[in-house]
Amino acid sequence: MCGIAGILNLTEGPPPSRDLVERMLAQIRHRGPDEFGLYLDDQIGIGNARLSIIDLSGGQQPITNEDATLWIVFNGEIFNYVELRPELEARGHRFATHSDTEVLLHAYEEYGPACLEKLNGQFAFAIWNTKDRSLFLARDRLGVRPLFYTHQNNRLIFGSEIKALLADRSLSAVIDPVVLDQVFTFWSPLAPRSIFRGIDQLPPGHYMQVRDGQLTIHSYWEPSFPEHGKFGTARKTENEYLEELSTLLIDSARIRLRADVPVGAYLSGGLDSSIIASIIRNFTNNRLETFSIAFSDAIFDESVYQRKMADVLGTKHREVYATHADIGKVFPEVIWHTEVPLLRTSPAPMFLLSKLVRSHGYKVVLTGEGADEFLAGYDIFKEARVRRFWAREPQSLRRPMLLKRLYADIPGVADNNFAFLKAFFSQGLTETDLPHYSHAIRWRNTRRSTRFFSEALKTELINRNNPVFDQVKIPAQFKNWEPLAQAQYLEISVFLSQYLLSSQGDRVAMANSVEGRFPFLDFRMVEFCSRLPSDLKLRGLKEKYLLKKLGAKWLPPEIFARPKRPYRSPIHKSFFNKDAPAYVRELLSPESIRQTGLFNPNAVSQMVKKIESQAPIGETDDMALAGIISTQLLHHQFVAHFPHSASLPARSSIKICHGANPGS
Repeated sequence: MCGIAGILNLTEGPPPSRDLVERMLAQIRHRGPDEFGLYLDDQIGIGNARLSIIDLSGGQQPITNEDATLWIVFNGEIFNYVELRPELEARGHRFATHSDTEVLLHAYEEYGPACLEKLNGQFAFAIWNTKDRSLFLARDRLGVRPLFYTHQNNRLIFGSEIKALLADRSLSAVIDPVVLDQVFTFWSPLAPRSIFRGIDQLPPGHYMQVRDGQLTIHSYWEPSFPEHGKFGTARKTENEYLEELSTLLIDSARIRLRADVPVGAYLSGGLDSSIIASIIRNFTNNRLETFSIAFSDAIFDESVYQRKMADVLGTKHREVYATHADIGKVFPEVIWHTEVPLLRTSPAPMFLLSKLVRSHGYKVVLTGEGADEFLAGYDIFKEARVRRFWAREPQSLRRPMLLKRLYADIPGVADNNFAFLKAFFSQGLTETDLPHYSHAIRWRNTRRSTRFFSEALKTELINRNNPVFDQVKIPAQFKNWEPLAQAQYLEISVFLSQYLLSSQGDRVAMANSVEGRFPFLDFRMVEFCSRLPSDLKLRGLKEKYLLKKLGAKWLPPEIFARPKRPYRSPIHKSFFNKDAPAYVRELLSPESIRQTGLFNPNAVSQMVKKIESQAPIGETDDMALAGIISTQLLHHQFVAHFPHSASLPARSSIKICHGANPGS
């Protein structure tokens, strides 16, 4: 895994400077601390910070083809490079390394943009063509790896993280009110926008071509499902689907073990990560160490199940112990790496976990992300099913009783607060034709946090007259999908790609130079799950039905049969405790809130007093607190005090490649 950066002149101008490209790489050196490399000519400068995982001695970038007409910088892994290489060699391509980077380059040389359809991987890369002076940028199907860009001053500037772009002192960070509103609704920006005005992200499943000063962006993949009641092939038996799932998942995990360094695995204590770890232990020859998070707060702790699974597998198991104080202490560092406001503290323990992984000499871990989205593991899918059933007879007294079955594991909710559940989920009950039906209640609930916005910010958003729900892209074929597929699309395109794989995935892992790999997100798995009959994903109100069948074959009952428990992390107690960090009160002070101008000082002060009085704090206040603190941190780190002075170590191993008339 790596970080990439580059500058392309779209019109005539001074050649991009080596100094600037190096400063861009210095801002993201955590992504690739092992080696650095640059290509420079009179029009472009591109660079790579490498985390060496495959072909340790020969894979330093940039890499070129046989006649030095194509140059690539690459962030990611192509897991099927072993299978692609002989195909390319048979077509006359000659290789100078054993890296997947070079396989990717030759695949592009042979197939052009169509090469993306052949790639099984997680990637963001740039290829410069010296013949026609064109640039090709691409990002993987689900956006596992990030890629940001800005088009300013007749230049295209791009990089794996926003901080690489801001190394150019002519650029400045300005928080975009529209995107802040998106974050306080969906937990994340909606691609292609980022939190900073004028800086965009290449959306997942897209590529960009730049030629003759013109930028064009194309989609090559997006989540898709069969029409309602139809499947890609005739329906198979349950056992046939189970066998196909097993075969695919084993191979997806197997090819993600391809590395010239040791590979570990995360254990959350749940079904998904346990299945992945079980595959590594029982179907491969790889040695296995497992890593997990234990919480001091018992409400969030699942360490009993993690240790149970580690004992069953016989792995060397390590855990990081996360206290409230630990989470609050590292939160500013987490925001520096996520580069976006957060309405959850959940990325912070993941940051601590990747630090533990790295401290034990590991660069790569396999994890279970994606199973909940593609195999219907979340409560939101069950909520939508119950609400649609209830909506057929809205006056029914019995149908809403099904809601009690969803929250049996939360003390007091099902029995004592049923009236609240019924009122909460009855909002918009009969509006089943709305494309956002499955998610509208959750999004509205999250949006309650916007009540802390300043009056100036609220006015600006009103004047823009762009309802936030309408900003979610809905594909033309969406209306032909069955309700579960529609809900899955929203969860995949909004939550998975924009939040889970970014703030809680790539950014906090790569902060400690650790690469996450996700067998459930193999594109073959994704397409299999998408065409899977819905009752094999959600059987009544039983989530991940088919995967649990697989778990019953491989895992102890304590793991495969336990109720789904979403990963969460404490919020207000992480910022208000006996060891509370000083930055919290400083950033939440009326003076600081007024200076930033994004929130209402009086409303924030009232919330702080409520927390300090130890009054009960609801979920939306918790989300608002995290969102306000993280936005204030983001403003401080990127808007007010961005550190432009980053530089590469003097003794860095830097590979310098020159084209025509290179810049200095």
